[in-house]
Amino acid sequence: MNVRTRATTWALGLSVLLAFVVVVSAGIGHVSIPPRTVARILLDALSVPVGVSLGGGMSVPLVGTVPTPSLSFASPFHFSVPDTARIIVLSVRLPRILLASLVGFALATAGVVMQGFFRNPMADPSIIGVSSGAAVGAVATIALSLSVPFGLHGAAFASAVITAFVVYLLATENGRTPVATLLLAGVAVQTFLGAVISFLLLQAGESLRQVVFWLMGHLAGATWDEVALLALVLPIPVGILLAYARDLNVLLLGEDDAQSLGIEVERTKRLLLATASVVTAAAVSVSGVIGFVGLVVPHMLRLVVGPDHRVLLPASALAGASFLVVTDTIARNGAAEIPVGVVTAALGAPFFLYLLRTREVHSP
Repeated sequence: MNVRTRATTWALGLSVLLAFVVVVSAGIGHVSIPPRTVARILLDALSVPVGVSLGGGMSVPLVGTVPTPSLSFASPFHFSVPDTARIIVLSVRLPRILLASLVGFALATAGVVMQGFFRNPMADPSIIGVSSGAAVGAVATIALSLSVPFGLHGAAFASAVITAFVVYLLATENGRTPVATLLLAGVAVQTFLGAVISFLLLQAGESLRQVVFWLMGHLAGATWDEVALLALVLPIPVGILLAYARDLNVLLLGEDDAQSLGIEVERTKRLLLATASVVTAAAVSVSGVIGFVGLVVPHMLRLVVGPDHRVLLPASALAGASFLVVTDTIARNGAAEIPVGVVTAALGAPFFLYLLRTREVHSP
């Protein structure tokens, strides 16, 4: 079976799994809804364009009013379902489930790239301080009641990207960025940012609970706006990472061998690092710090599908989406809701330790 066929097969299988997980998760809660009813509600929500009409108008200089086309949509399905169930699924549960799937998708994708970049299965998306940078921006906004463009999400995203850029500058000398130096710079910056976060916690006052909840990682209060924002941000950087999957494979041979095979090593490293950092920053900015998704999921999938990033990247991304939907479902259905980051750590750490004890850790 060639690589393209393997990648397609795994992607289709894991997409079906994700769809199943979404349907089941949407039915679980204090009000239980059968999966069949959930599926009907989701199918009813699908709309397809059925016609184009000209209406209104747009004023164009020297031309006058020009009619503007508008699409009309209709659902091909018309199932009879209870209105209460429809509202619960579409307005309450589905935004959170879709946000969880997008965040898990992003973190797992970035985790694969970081593990390949550092040639270390213990690497994760936050290894160069992106998550700590996002935390500083978010905690400062909450604790100091700052008013910033795009609010909490904007502050977290900007702070994360700036942190990644600073780490890159600190690790770069004479146009080269040694991986070991980059790792050490990331550790140093993370330690410093940890001190900044601790100081901000002392200033939080009545906002301390909100700050701690964010730092633990959560998806409570997810909105359709957040889902739309992440859905718009992720496709381009994820597409870039998928396009560079073969280059990432070659980098695993070592930088000298990669250079001899025609890879522009430093340029490729910069692109992979910047793109993975943007993906991580986008995810963390809407969910807080959620650990172990980008570490455990890529490692698990590598044991199953192998180290070829052309297969591993899409497979891990889809598996990460399913994993975070499942863990968030657990988080929101206990006696009291807990941050999903607590659940991912509680499930991920023991499982990863089990893998370390029972199987050889596979390098990327």
